[in-house]
Amino acid sequence: MSTTTLARPRTPLVAWLAITSLMLGIFAIVTSEILPIGLLTAIGADFGVSDGTTGLTMTLPGVVAAVAAPAVTLTTARLDRRVMLCVLMAVLAVADVLAAAATSYWVMLISRVLVGLTIGGFWSIGAGLAGRLMPPHAVGAATAVIFSAVPLGSVLGVPAGTLIGDLAGWRTAFLVLALLAVLVLAALLVLLPPLPARQVTSPRVLLGLLRTRRAGVALLATFLIVLAHFGTYTYVTPFLQDVTGLPPAAVSAVLLAYGVAGIAGNFLAGKAAATRLRAAFAVSGCLIAATTLLLPSAGGTAAGAVVSLVVWGLAYGGVPVCSQASFSAAAPHAPEAATVVFTSSFQATFALGAFLGGRIVDAFGVSAVMVCGGVAALLMAASLWSLGGPR
Repeated sequence: MSTTTLARPRTPLVAWLAITSLMLGIFAIVTSEILPIGLLTAIGADFGVSDGTTGLTMTLPGVVAAVAAPAVTLTTARLDRRVMLCVLMAVLAVADVLAAAATSYWVMLISRVLVGLTIGGFWSIGAGLAGRLMPPHAVGAATAVIFSAVPLGSVLGVPAGTLIGDLAGWRTAFLVLALLAVLVLAALLVLLPPLPARQVTSPRVLLGLLRTRRAGVALLATFLIVLAHFGTYTYVTPFLQDVTGLPPAAVSAVLLAYGVAGIAGNFLAGKAAATRLRAAFAVSGCLIAATTLLLPSAGGTAAGAVVSLVVWGLAYGGVPVCSQASFSAAAPHAPEAATVVFTSSFQATFALGAFLGGRIVDAFGVSAVMVCGGVAALLMAASLWSLGGPR
């Protein structure tokens, strides 16, 4: 998208409310995508499938989103972006209702496909609209607000959804998300101005970005750290219940502590990334490596599990902002293309991590997957320093 403002709400207040509606849309999407992390055991028990098989509810949205990010962005490039965002938010509401009403595991997986479609399209389109909604001096701050939805969904959505699931059942958690999607849809209709296409993202632009060395380093680092994180964090609820021995209510509390730490990590990494991006990204990887490698032993006690999850949350809070900043630094002239590549690579690796993690959990146990994730995170930090990632 062009950074030149094409249409802008009439007052600064409405402009910021429009930005907030985009942020809430991405928050609803991210939370819908990763909610099964906190409800994995309950969902699997309801449908009579293993934790590893239930992990497909995490894998499918990522696979679909990885394809949908470039496909939806390119095929709808000439359509009004406001219309596309509203359609995609309506699809999310349908997906969450379908999950809540699923009578079989296959119906549940169909709902997850719809979630993936929404992720790829909404994130790629909506994340780049700050330049069309805000005056130039406020674009940076508005973009930061939009992307804050990623860590907020990751670090607050799962604990809140897990708590709702514990109190009222996992299906109720999806119904609450469906209601949130409907409210966001209403806000988008009211607050966003018409946003007809102006600068079209083409396959040539995307391919040109992928050929650059800086984008290659960003891709490798993102692949390794997202593989490490979602290959392990997807199965953190079974770990806390089976290894640490925590009851469901205590698991929700630990995940909430993780979430609070993640918010702090997001702001700390965002500030550090402005001047020392490579160091901030590498430190996040090292901390994730340390916590996942130590968790099989330290997580045997409640105190050890809490400390590990807090450090883990602090570290992961910085991953999305550092990854996105790495791709943006590789393509400052093509912000939408950078967002598309970031979304697609992040989601593809997210799906792969959840899938491989499930196979390891079913074959060797939940502690083994933590060790494997720690090794991948160490490789990520080493690759950034050896290949000379973005500074």
